Amino acid sequence: MTLREKFTGTGIAIVTPFLEDGRIDWDSFKKLIRFWIEGKVEYLVVLGTTGESATVNGTEKQEVFSFVKNEVAGRLPLVAGIGGNDTAVLVKQYRETDLSGYDAILSVSPYYNKPNQEGIYQHYKALDVVTPLPIIMYNVPGRTGMNVSAETTLRIARDCPNIFATKEASGNFDQINQIIRNKPADFMVISGDDPVTLPMIAAGAEGLISVVANAYPAEYAEMVRLCLAGRFAEAKPLHEKYIDIIASMFAEGSPSGVKAYLSEMGLCQNAFRLPVWKVSDKHHTRIRELMKTV
Repeated sequence: MTLREKFTGTGIAIVTPFLEDGRIDWDSFKKLIRFWIEGKVEYLVVLGTTGESATVNGTEKQEVFSFVKNEVAGRLPLVAGIGGNDTAVLVKQYRETDLSGYDAILSVSPYYNKPNQEGIYQHYKALDVVTPLPIIMYNVPGRTGMNVSAETTLRIARDCPNIFATKEASGNFDQINQIIRNKPADFMVISGDDPVTLPMIAAGAEGLISVVANAYPAEYAEMVRLCLAGRFAEAKPLHEKYIDIIASMFAEGSPSGVKAYLSEMGLCQNAFRLPVWKVSDKHHTRIRELMKTV
């Protein structure tokens, strides 16, 4: 199976379930993985932002990567989230992490230190040289504080042979259109933003790395498949069905919102590691009401 075949469709930026005392909840993790596979999504992204990667530290990261690999047992392609704002540290992680059973790496653009466009380019250039797996770059300026411009994305796409896709979550359709129109033919554009997936696929994106599909994998993955088949009239009702649910998942922070849904479904506890915190009681009540609409 080619990279394009593996990563066309719906991937889930999966949560990491915790117990109330902060330990990883391995039993719930097993339940969630079964739920996602049964939902017929195309792939899973492990320890992305939604997986609270910032607070899964040290040997835990390898434990999570290995656990998910063993539970999935080859049934879905897997992507390892390995990103950061210290290029030298990332180079070391790329060389030392056991990524057997994984198909790609998702690497967010550097955050907090707000490098200029040349710094972002050189960061990805350095990762391209050492990576053991193909890379999906990830532009999410709302979290990183610095947009990866269309020009920089296209430069990386042309110059870095091991970077085969971008998860684009700028929400800027002028930028998205520029990337899709001018990218190399084999470079993939993947939506990083659930609410705009339908119009992004209409513009030429090839799928989605989703948060909402943590809780609603089957219907959301079907919506994406309908879009990819050009059946937008059939996809539109599903797209509209989840507009308010998606908004609620981000209204008081993510993954706070999606874990509220998963806890109501009995799939994991509504537990986090600080500074992430659960949604307010008022918002949780709103989530319970929205769940009755689907």
